[in-house]
Amino acid sequence: MRVKLSLIALCLAMVAMLAACGGEAEKKAEEKAAPAETAKLVLGVAGAHSGDLASYGLPSVNAAKLAAAKINAAGGVNGAMVEVVAQDDQCKPELATNAATKMLSDGVKIVLGHICSGATKAALPIYLDGKIVVMSPSATNPPLTQSGEYPNFFRTIAPDDAQAALEVDFAKSLGLKKAAIIHDKGDYGKGFASFCKQFIDADADIEAVLFEGVTPGAVDYSAVVQKIKGSGADCVIFGGYHPEASKIVTGMRKKGLEIPFLSDDGVKDDTFIKVAGKYAEGVYATGPKDFSSNAIYQEAVAAHKAEFNADPGPFFPEAYSAALALLNAVQVAGSTDYDAVMNALRTSYVDTAVGKIKFDAKGDAEGVGFSVYQVKDGKYAEVK
Repeated sequence: MRVKLSLIALCLAMVAMLAACGGEAEKKAEEKAAPAETAKLVLGVAGAHSGDLASYGLPSVNAAKLAAAKINAAGGVNGAMVEVVAQDDQCKPELATNAATKMLSDGVKIVLGHICSGATKAALPIYLDGKIVVMSPSATNPPLTQSGEYPNFFRTIAPDDAQAALEVDFAKSLGLKKAAIIHDKGDYGKGFASFCKQFIDADADIEAVLFEGVTPGAVDYSAVVQKIKGSGADCVIFGGYHPEASKIVTGMRKKGLEIPFLSDDGVKDDTFIKVAGKYAEGVYATGPKDFSSNAIYQEAVAAHKAEFNADPGPFFPEAYSAALALLNAVQVAGSTDYDAVMNALRTSYVDTAVGKIKFDAKGDAEGVGFSVYQVKDGKYAEVK
């Protein structure tokens, strides 16, 4: 009886061993059959994706997605598929630092953004410490590149001093002599306005009769409209974004103040026209040059219409170009190595929606610039 029981126990043990071996073999076979995980390269996108200025930031998210799809269809970057990860900052500095910190903690090495100059300035120290390369399609404040503090920052748009010089020259070409310069007190708006005043103060043919800041988000700007009227100005130059510009120009027109209103690329947005309505007609705004004849621009716009069933918004070509430039730099560098990527951006030309570009020692794209636009029949049309 004992012998029988021993034999039974031995058989059961052998069956168990065979089952275990079989299970292990089956597991190994499954692992061998399973495809290896595809390598990926994360392209961070930071900017205003909600709030009043989302119309500036969301086009960059779409641009990044379309550029990534194009690159992935061609095999990716050094064999890695590009994945777009967005972080919303609403163009607020305190949220921008949160977005940058999240990028850093997630190990992101290249970031397209931010959109607004103030938010960009707040986030840059975090990116610099984390050795993350950043490229903005729209942050035009000159010190962002010209101060030399942030060698990791690049942009595909010209700085505000170039935009302000064009604005003042255009005002003079209209025969205007007395400018009321209004701004929103922010890094971008006040920065642009200050450059305009600097150029005007150095010119005997035009003078600044008012330099006044307004508080963003205010319900009413009748006080500043009254100051403009009392200054004897024959034009207004505004530095800031469309929410404030639409209220100011509406207030001016309702008070019978029909003098020209000139502004910046923060106002060259269809949202301004929608909000200001009939009062937007005739308003001038500087903005990036028209790239509609560029083949890559045409391809990107067609892709946007096909994917999102809509025309792209502000800074779309600059954002698409920034995405292509960052991804090309990683390709040329052979990795996401911080120094190698920055060197590639400064030494390797890349074909983009804003032309064939590389970046100077400061981080500005060579060859980009501004034009003047005017609202005519409810649309911005290029003037110069």
